[in-house]
Amino acid sequence: MIPFNVPPYTGDEDEYVLRAIHNHKISGDGEYTKLCSKWFEEKTGASKVLLTTSCTHALEMAAMLAGIEPGDEVIMPSYTFVSTANAFVLRGARIVFVDIRPDTMNIDEKLIEEAITDKTKAIVPVHYAGVACEMDTIMDIAARHNLIVIEDAAQGVMSTYKGRSLGSIGDFGCYSFHETKNYSMGEGGALLIKDPSYIEKAEIIREKGTNRSKFYRGEIDKYTWVDEGSSYLPSEINAAYLYAQLMRADEINNDRLKSWNRYYELLEPLQNKGLIELPKVPNECEHNGHMFYVKVRDIEVRTRCLAYMKESGVLAVFHYVPLHSSPAGLEYGRFNADDEYTTIESGKLFRLPMYYGMKDAEINNVVSDIKSFFLNGSKN
Repeated sequence: MIPFNVPPYTGDEDEYVLRAIHNHKISGDGEYTKLCSKWFEEKTGASKVLLTTSCTHALEMAAMLAGIEPGDEVIMPSYTFVSTANAFVLRGARIVFVDIRPDTMNIDEKLIEEAITDKTKAIVPVHYAGVACEMDTIMDIAARHNLIVIEDAAQGVMSTYKGRSLGSIGDFGCYSFHETKNYSMGEGGALLIKDPSYIEKAEIIREKGTNRSKFYRGEIDKYTWVDEGSSYLPSEINAAYLYAQLMRADEINNDRLKSWNRYYELLEPLQNKGLIELPKVPNECEHNGHMFYVKVRDIEVRTRCLAYMKESGVLAVFHYVPLHSSPAGLEYGRFNADDEYTTIESGKLFRLPMYYGMKDAEINNVVSDIKSFFLNGSKN
């Protein structure tokens, strides 16, 4: 069996985790949490990066910092993970879904402006597969309408748009370090903050509504409850695990890109025959090899292809069911204008096995299965 995902592991994680244990500091905001935050601040140029227990929680913090209130509207694609919407629904907002571009599966920036109303508070672009949305256009729209931009860059660590790190372009950015991501701490995430004026409030929200961060820095003689908040600090053990991978971030990134490029090269002949579509990466984008997906004619072909591959021992999987068609999506949101591409394109797409350390022979086997399905008599 070739699995869909193998959590990243460099071999150094054991040493870093043991150090954290022996330092007798395994709760949040210890040495490794600070080292990870500093690494991301230097890498992305963000004013502040705070590790969180998940990308979900980073999004929830961003929604709080953005001042989302009941009755506000937040614009985002429907083709995304449920956390993208939930973070704002929890604040009482109504979600306004906008159609995607079929080339990148990202929000169609040309459709955002017509979805804006006097209730709109924020735009949430989702960088699908680590490929950037058209951020210049989105930031221009936000500036002209006085809207906040919160980047869901869960899949975008090490990816860039015109040389700028994903997550650092909008007002806030959110990363994921789930075990399926390029860099992992098991469960975890990070909040990137552009404007330094938000940092103090973010620290308070993250520390259960207290000013404990200022206390630990010696800026006050005691800490107390000063605002709303929750417990968004990850364990120091998790941070130590992540830091070991950040020390080899380029190696991991290059390895994934090598696998991505090999998939593309081997599958391009099928695309040239019109049997499949391969991912498209705009010229202004540098991606991170987070995933390799294939699109086929329709959902029926996808279903048969996935079953065929599974029988051969290859675990390929489809991705999101569009949120606007879900029970909660119908209750908490609406789709603005026409669903021209979201439902149709999502039904065509499936993801191939992709992980750090994947062997060429494994990629060859995956590709061989796909070619066998399309070229050896199966209806397509």
